[in-house]
Parts: sequence; structure tokens; C-alpha cells
Amino acid sequence: MIPQANPGAGYRALKAEIDGAVARALSSGWYILGNELRAFEAEFAAWLGVSSVIGCGNGTDAIALALRGLGVGAGATVVTVSHTAVATVAAIEMTGATPLLVDIDPVHYTMDPDALQSVLEQPPPGLPPIKAVVAVHLYGQPVDLDRIVPLCRRFNVALIEDCAQAHGARWHGQRVGTFGDAATFSFYPTKNLGALGDGGAVAVSDPALAEKIAALRQYGWHKHYISDEVGVNSRLDEIQAAILRAKLPHLDRHNDRRGEIAAAYTAALPECTLSPPVQRAGAGSVFHLYVTRSKQRDRFQADLKAAGIGTGIHYPMPVHLQPAYAGRVALGPSGCPETETASREILSLPMYPELSDADVETVCSALKTLLRHD
Repeated sequence: MIPQANPGAGYRALKAEIDGAVARALSSGWYILGNELRAFEAEFAAWLGVSSVIGCGNGTDAIALALRGLGVGAGATVVTVSHTAVATVAAIEMTGATPLLVDIDPVHYTMDPDALQSVLEQPPPGLPPIKAVVAVHLYGQPVDLDRIVPLCRRFNVALIEDCAQAHGARWHGQRVGTFGDAATFSFYPTKNLGALGDGGAVAVSDPALAEKIAALRQYGWHKHYISDEVGVNSRLDEIQAAILRAKLPHLDRHNDRRGEIAAAYTAALPECTLSPPVQRAGAGSVFHLYVTRSKQRDRFQADLKAAGIGTGIHYPMPVHLQPAYAGRVALGPSGCPETETASREILSLPMYPELSDADVETVCSALKTLLRHD
């Protein structure tokens, strides 16, 4: 079986470098907020093109820390999408803020700028003032920043880029994570830049904001053991930082390989009704996922499984329909009909840079033969 994702293959491909990095961290005798983390934060900031990166425990915490650093919490509404990992919405609620979910562009699956403009121009009654937007760069593809950035500036709301699936993606040649007031990253093992455990980071270019977020991640300490404000415990440990340092120099090459795999899949799909992803003009996707679409999704998934090809569904149930959120989370005035339709039709094919050419050909052959006449 060719799995849809395979973080173990990522470890084996860089085993010597990762093992050496772990040994270096272990032998240092310093395991929290040490040299490995400081070095990774500096290296990732330089790679991304921002002045500061603050490592934290995971991508969910990263969003919550970014919001809190920007002064967004109880008494504020934060706009995001329902078609995302639930972590995005969970992070908003961690701060005490109120999430407001809007629909997606049905072609690219990211936040619909028209839906965002609608709620900014006429906020739904009964909600606190809108203070921030969390724009999710989904599946490796950027949101429409040409429209979303000006909207946020026009209405004086903070923009946080959720880059958990978009390490290295570009908008008109510039890396995402450099357009908003802050950007957040997850280093979950299956991400384009994945640790071998949990990890996350916030990227900013405002030194005062960076200092505040760095304090918030450790109990609100600016001075050791003295909490100037209420913080949390969310630190990227030295071992994971060392692993990320070993993997970062390979990230651009790995993203290029994802693009090659995506191109092969797209070339194999024209004769069937399983539709390939559509790339937005001006966007440079890093194909965290290769997401196809069909009204016969479940049948195609079964056919591919029978052919030894693993698939995934990202995501099978919109956040606003999940039991923990259904009936209590606020939606934009038009609801989320495109989100609900997409969740019934999307299917992710195998995508990770260690896929061999033979495995890619196996997937492509299955797409050409199993799906040709549908």
C-alpha cells in the first residue's frame, strides 16, 4: 500500500543528519529554550524573510499566542473559515475570542474574499467587534492576499496568516507568512517542514510584538520567574528544534519534489471525472496535499484502496457541523454552502517528497485506468 502520507520516510531519508542533531541536543545538557531553539528561530526567520520567529509547543498554540500578542481575546470576534483543521477555530476560542466562520472560494478552497468583505462591512448582530482575521493558506496554496490584505487594512483588523500547510508557498514570488501582522506555523510530523513530535512557531517583523509573544509562551516572563502578564507554557523543545534545523536546508528541494509529483498527477487526470486542484494566478503552491474532487468521491477512494493506494479526506466535516461547534459557532450571513459541498467531494492523493518515481507512476497508472471511463 502506498500511504497518503509517510513521515517515517522523511526521517529515513535524512536519518544521519537527524540522528546527529538529536545527539547534539542530548549531549548539550540543556533541553528547553537553549541554543538549538535560538539557532532554529534565527535560521527559519532568515529563510522566511521576517525579523523574528518565536518557537512554541504546536501550531494551535501559535495562533493563540499571535492573537494574544496582538491584543485579541475576550470581547473580540475573529473571522476565519470552517474548511480548515479544527485547530484554527480551537485556537481562537483558547483566547476567549469569538470565531466567525465564512465560506470558501469553491475553486481554490481558501477564504472567499467576498464573504470576508460582507462581514467586515456589515458584521452579524450580537457579536463583539471584529478585531482579527485568520487567513488559512490551505493545502499548500495561498489565499487571495491581493484582496484580503487591503480588506484587513481598510477595516483596521489584524491579519494572521495560518501557514501550517504552506511552508515555502509564495504569493507573486514572496513567501507567505510575510504579508500579515503575524504568521503561524505547525511542525506536526506530516507538514512540509515537520518535526518528529509537536512543534509550532509565530513569525513577526515587529520587535515589540516578538518580545511580547516570547514572554507569553513562558508564563508572561520578561524577567525569569516574574510574570508581568498572564502567559502559558508553550515551548518548542531543544530536540525538536535540532531536528527542524537538520530538515530546514532540504525544505525547498522537498517542495520542488512535491511540485513534480503534483504535475505528474495532474497530467494523468484529464480523461476522468476526478478533478485536479486548480492553482490561483500569482500563487506558488507547495502541495502540502494534492486534493482532487468528485461527486463520486467515496467510490473513487474505494477503487484506489483496492489498487493499493492510500488516500485521505481533508476535511470530512466542516468545523461548524462538528458536535463541539454545531449550533453555537457564528457563521457569515450566507452560511458555508461551498464548504459543505466540498467536504463531500474532496479526496487527497499520496503526497510526500520521498515518493519514488515508481510509486508516482503506480498512482498515475491507477488514475488513468481505474478512473478513465467515469
